[in-house]
Amino acid sequence: MINTLALNLVADVMDWDNEVATREYGWLRLISAMKYDGYSDFRAGVRFLESLVSWLRHFDKADRPAAYAFVKERLVYISTLEMQRVIETFIPEIVTPYLRRSVAAELGIKPYQVWQSADGTKAFIRRLRRCLFVGLSDGSRIDVLRRANAGRLSQEQVIPMMNVDDEKWKSLAGDLKEEQGPDARFDDVYLIDDFTASGTTFIRFPDGKPKGKLHKFERIVQDAKARLTADDFPLADGYTLHIHHYVSTKQAHDALDERVAEANEKLPNKSFGTTIITEGMLLPGNLRLAKIDTETRAVTLTYPTDGPIVDLCGRYYDDYLSKRLEKHGKEAGLIDMKYGYADCALPLVLEHNTPNNAIPLLWAETEGQFGVAMQPLFFRRDRHG
Repeated sequence: MINTLALNLVADVMDWDNEVATREYGWLRLISAMKYDGYSDFRAGVRFLESLVSWLRHFDKADRPAAYAFVKERLVYISTLEMQRVIETFIPEIVTPYLRRSVAAELGIKPYQVWQSADGTKAFIRRLRRCLFVGLSDGSRIDVLRRANAGRLSQEQVIPMMNVDDEKWKSLAGDLKEEQGPDARFDDVYLIDDFTASGTTFIRFPDGKPKGKLHKFERIVQDAKARLTADDFPLADGYTLHIHHYVSTKQAHDALDERVAEANEKLPNKSFGTTIITEGMLLPGNLRLAKIDTETRAVTLTYPTDGPIVDLCGRYYDDYLSKRLEKHGKEAGLIDMKYGYADCALPLVLEHNTPNNAIPLLWAETEGQFGVAMQPLFFRRDRHG
């Protein structure tokens, strides 16, 4: 049941008359029940409406209509159910078409003909078993992926985290060989994560040295390959590396294309061959509120109507954010955090956490040490700083 007192407080903070309040109550009840109350980091006893009241109060009265309009008209919230659907479609919509094309090329037939014969079906099942799926973080939701593909994927081809010990490598190799023969290896490796907004944390070369998740995985693979015998190491030479995010921005996809191409040139004796970048949900380039020039800090609005909220990003800001994230931010060319990490300026919230690439007006909580004290609408758990 939606808190009537909280609704009345929103109306009071916004100074709505009865007609406006009645109209807005309908939307607030709907969006709270259907989406926002499901946010996992709301604190005990505080759901969306209570958080909205506190958030609106920290703006001057004249700025509250712009803040409220932003939440109602521009905010994108990816719910638990929506994320689950993206995970569930990963194998049938991303992996299956790729494998069908690969098997068709091997057999010299069209992709749609693969399942028309017993040989084609057998070859497809064999190739699917030779795919290794590796979670890069808790966000990879490997538990959901496994449940959605029970009977389709083996437990011995899915790894929840990329820190794999020698016994696990041996187990992966042993099980695959037992099923498919002594020469069987994983031909495809999928690195899976939940979200990328800028692409900067996956692979980068500050001071010419590689850093990021791809470099970490490559180091783990190379170290294991050096320690283990050929029979105990399960990856094929020059395996195809797939980089998959359940949700990605267009900015991140383009950045990953460039950075992976750079990695292909700069990573010495890399273990993988071809790289393929995919995503379950590609957020359009015009989702972001604005583009920010990294040198002049000039702002180019995505839509003219974004002007008021972009203005609030500049005025209701505490530079404590960039000072706290200084080490992490320098690697992405961070100057300030007014528009989020890497200047992504996203109006985005994920059900399990708000990314720091979203505008800090949504998630930052500060005391105003170097600017204006900030109050979060969707409190963020921070992994940096």
